[in-house]
Amino acid sequence: MTWLDRYLQKWRIRQARRELPPGARVLDIGTHDGTLFCHTRARGVGIDPELAAMTSIPGVTLVKGSFPEDLPKLPDESFDAVVALAVVEHVPESELMVWAETIARLVVPDGLLILTVPAPAVDTILHVLMRLSLVEGIAAHQHHGFKVSNLDYIFTAPLWQRVKHRTFQLGLNHVYVFERAPCRQAEKPRLPLQRRASRNGWHPRGHVDHEEISDDPASRHADRASAHPSQPGGESPG
Repeated sequence: MTWLDRYLQKWRIRQARRELPPGARVLDIGTHDGTLFCHTRARGVGIDPELAAMTSIPGVTLVKGSFPEDLPKLPDESFDAVVALAVVEHVPESELMVWAETIARLVVPDGLLILTVPAPAVDTILHVLMRLSLVEGIAAHQHHGFKVSNLDYIFTAPLWQRVKHRTFQLGLNHVYVFERAPCRQAEKPRLPLQRRASRNGWHPRGHVDHEEISDDPASRHADRASAHPSQPGGESPG
């Protein structure tokens, strides 16, 4: 890792740390070298096909391999949260559908799935940074044309519901937090998902948006404006 890689990694970890309950049992997918555990004092399992080093971290098992096929066999509800920072954009959506079901089995009811995902504009920035040798090990071409909004269709009812979404790094990265539904069913989520109409616009079926915020001042200003429409009876934009 370059100094800039490490700086960006720690920035993502700070975003995840805000969501983790104290003393959480965590599965960190794409753990790199287990840094998340050192900065959050969580315990659990980290897995990465390019594990940087088998560092000994108390209460943590590091596994060199890919999720989910190389993960050791674990009992259901082994974790309070699963974290994948700058990972899912490298995974084809067909595989993410399997992830949604596998992770739902591994976390406790109401357990959390915490993701960070870059905005599409980041690909161009990464190519420039790689040419300048400021970052390494980032394969923008492996993003598979990933659309951030598709996360709501992949991690959806009956297994998951989104509870938070915010941006950071001037809107160039997203944080998504999903909560496992208490009553998990065998049905797999499908794409595309049917939609239903509501008073405030169109929303994916089964989607519950408890919080959608942004770290960017411009976004917060837009949110305040939408909450107070200028004309009586007007609706906020969806």
